Amino acid sequence: MWKRKYRSEEQKDKISAYLYISPFFIIFAIIGLYPAIFSLYLAFQRWNGLGEMEFVGLRNFTIVLQDPVFWKSVYNTIVMGLMGTAPQLVVGIILAFILNQTYLKFKNTFRAMIFMPYITSMVAVALVFGVFFSNNETALANYVLNIFGLDPVSWKTSEWGAKIAISIMVFWRWVGYNTIIYLAGLQSIPKSLYEAARIDGANILQQLRYITIPLLKPFIILTVFFSTVGALQLFTEPTVFLGNAAFSRTEAMTIVMYLYRDAFNLQSFGTASATAIILLALIIIFSAINTYLSSGLGKKERRAKS
Repeated sequence: MWKRKYRSEEQKDKISAYLYISPFFIIFAIIGLYPAIFSLYLAFQRWNGLGEMEFVGLRNFTIVLQDPVFWKSVYNTIVMGLMGTAPQLVVGIILAFILNQTYLKFKNTFRAMIFMPYITSMVAVALVFGVFFSNNETALANYVLNIFGLDPVSWKTSEWGAKIAISIMVFWRWVGYNTIIYLAGLQSIPKSLYEAARIDGANILQQLRYITIPLLKPFIILTVFFSTVGALQLFTEPTVFLGNAAFSRTEAMTIVMYLYRDAFNLQSFGTASATAIILLALIIIFSAINTYLSSGLGKKERRAKS
């Protein structure tokens, strides 16, 4: 009797625990899992969103892979990803190292200022950068170029002008996010290591190379992974910055913009879904490569010491 009652109470606890966590899985299944499975199904169909679906096999993938605009979007995504995300990882480590110094005053103020772009409205950011990188000769960016004796640039109409402006926008918005992550990692490093390094005569650059970077490797791998995924999914910055011309020109079109154009401008949901699957494959490949490369940080130094 008592044993049977104890088991029923234990089962009730298990059921209540599953009920508490069930909302997450229900919502995830509705807005996450189901769209992913449906997109996979659509990749093999021809559908305009209203009529009947027609099975076309791998034809959607063939159309996408044979489209020069798609490969142009891949090129743009990789170039702007490298220009916008790679510098922010390096600068983020340097800024985090500076903010972690004990002699620095107003550290909390600087941390809030660096993190502020991440929580700023993307529309406001696009408006500000639209003024900075206006095609007018009196715009701030062109004014700076004029100081150095360079010709003004049509930032929103020239290919490299748009790429540079969008990359700077991405860098400005996300460098603070990575800095805070690196700062959290730096605060987990024992200060005794830096004190011992200073006693041995190591300068700041040597401390950064032989102590900070090797011990920050888990955080670097995390930020490299997130940055790679974010760079390949670049959409908001170029869309808001270029405005109505974002989908009609290919100078700064990214893969997600190409996907969005096929789905909602051309009503070709089959090729859009095929593009999404190709994008997923690219994310897996580039994330694996970058994670492998970043996981090798600090190994050369340890081998040299041994």
